[in-house]
Amino acid sequence: MGGKNQTWISEFFLLGLSSDWGTQVSLFVLFLTMYLVTVVGNSLIILLIRLDSKLHTPMYFFLSVLSFVDICYTNSTVPQMLVHFLSACKSIPFHSCVLQFYVSLSMGSTEFFLLGAMAYDRYVAVCYPLHYMVIMHGGLCLGLAVGCLAAGFANSLMQTISIFKLPLCHNVINHFACEMLAVLRLTCVDISFNKVMVAVSGFLVIMLPCFLVLFSYGRIVAAILRIRSAQGRQKAFHTCASHLTVVVLCYGMTIFTYIRPGSSPSVLQEKLISVFYAVLTPMLNPMIYSLRNKEVKGAWQKLSGEFSGLRSKLAT
Repeated sequence: MGGKNQTWISEFFLLGLSSDWGTQVSLFVLFLTMYLVTVVGNSLIILLIRLDSKLHTPMYFFLSVLSFVDICYTNSTVPQMLVHFLSACKSIPFHSCVLQFYVSLSMGSTEFFLLGAMAYDRYVAVCYPLHYMVIMHGGLCLGLAVGCLAAGFANSLMQTISIFKLPLCHNVINHFACEMLAVLRLTCVDISFNKVMVAVSGFLVIMLPCFLVLFSYGRIVAAILRIRSAQGRQKAFHTCASHLTVVVLCYGMTIFTYIRPGSSPSVLQEKLISVFYAVLTPMLNPMIYSLRNKEVKGAWQKLSGEFSGLRSKLAT
């Protein structure tokens, strides 16, 4: 019977964030604005790093990869959510749901691995400043980035196969996207094993990079405290401030939601957390790095000056 139920489900229906039409229109305007800011902001970060030779360093290489991951992550769910805000029938084909699940989980997993790699980069920059460019050479940076992507896609593939091979008794998802816990609620069999897999996956994807971040910043703090001058300590801390802010944003809610699936967060909590990671975090990341980073602001001012000069020449 389970296999039969699986075969007749050709599409899913998403309940979304609200059933009130006025609320949906308001959310459409809000999330469309945030989506455009996210795509433009992260694209500008990638463009600035590409065009300014002063930003061709390991830290900005990882930042450009993070911006790329954020663009892919938000594009995996937000455009469909925007369409559904203005649609009477909020449906998604089965295979599109699987693809959305796979891509969003891949990008989310990659981001946590990438934050761990970025923490290691900051550790080397602060603790071994004279050997920084030798240790963090191009081959290592590229290898770390590819490794983060490969680990993220591998984790997502494992979860996607294990969840969507389960017999599904319902096709109405109480969510705005094909999210892991929301899809698991559609099954008509015992999912204890899948909950264990979610916990194990959460430990590998979230806690292991988190341990690397804690270790790196533990060594960084120790190194900063050994610096005698207040100006030197402030400069060393400034190199880590943006990354540390992003780490705090990214790890908190995910640990609360996925490390302890047995705690059963409410559906509303799941939706709010998903909105936070799909819309808010990708929008804030480029702002955090640009507003707190003199090099990025300098590159932006340089690019703006060159663009203004070109426009003046064309006008004359």
